Amino acid sequence: MKEQVQQIKLGELHPFRNHPFHVKDDESLQALCDSIQEYGVLSPLLARPTGEGYEIISGHRRRAAALKLGLKQLPVLVRDMSDDEAIILMVDSNIQRENLLPSEKAFAYRMKLEAMKHQGERVDLTCAQVGNKLTGKKSVQIIADNSSDSKTQIQRYIRLTYLAKPILDLVDEGRISFSPGVELSYLSKLEQAELWDIMQSEDCTPSLSQAVRLKKLSMKGELNPERIYEIMSEEKANQKERVRIEVSQIRKYFPKDYTAHQMEEKILQMLEANYKKRQRSQDAR
Repeated sequence: MKEQVQQIKLGELHPFRNHPFHVKDDESLQALCDSIQEYGVLSPLLARPTGEGYEIISGHRRRAAALKLGLKQLPVLVRDMSDDEAIILMVDSNIQRENLLPSEKAFAYRMKLEAMKHQGERVDLTCAQVGNKLTGKKSVQIIADNSSDSKTQIQRYIRLTYLAKPILDLVDEGRISFSPGVELSYLSKLEQAELWDIMQSEDCTPSLSQAVRLKKLSMKGELNPERIYEIMSEEKANQKERVRIEVSQIRKYFPKDYTAHQMEEKILQMLEANYKKRQRSQDAR
């Protein structure tokens, strides 16, 4: 079937199944809306036909902007693709976007790796990924060859997909750094649930050193709630005299795509500006 751009109703365009990339209603999306209002949709979406319409491969943000603007249809390049081909192209179309959350990259890399491995098991395919696989190059190295992340870093991102969601959310918010998050991903589901309960009750998050110790105990089969509490109740230097504000309490005051770290920096900037203003007022008396 020859590929061609078609005008397709928005109601027939569906997000990609388990799409790992979030479409944020932020300033960037508003800028896209403004551009579409002035110039129209300059680049068609890419989608594949399904039994219930069309599954979007590339163009989720354009669809979201069109919904905000009340458009009825969009230009779409329709292409027949297998599940694995669609996953690989969907990830490749989005993975280079700026300001991706750790969880977005984590699940995207995992989806692509699983699709590539599945393709490699099918001898009827002759795509580039299979050719590379047959020469002995591992799929994760092929992904790294076409990515800004190294093979090791990609593997570390994929580890994050084994984190319990509440803990992964803290990694996305910047309250747990990337490296401790990777170490914690080796804990079992039960151990992560116990860790989460203690983190909540003690209002703390693990440092890299603590996360490494938790992982080691887990690997030895010696991690239990008592050991978790013992490690997490240690007072860290960077937690002394610390003011804590829940992100949910201040989220409405910042753009929706701001991380916890960006909020903290902005608050400090505003406090510094207010301090200088008071100093000038006092000097003028």
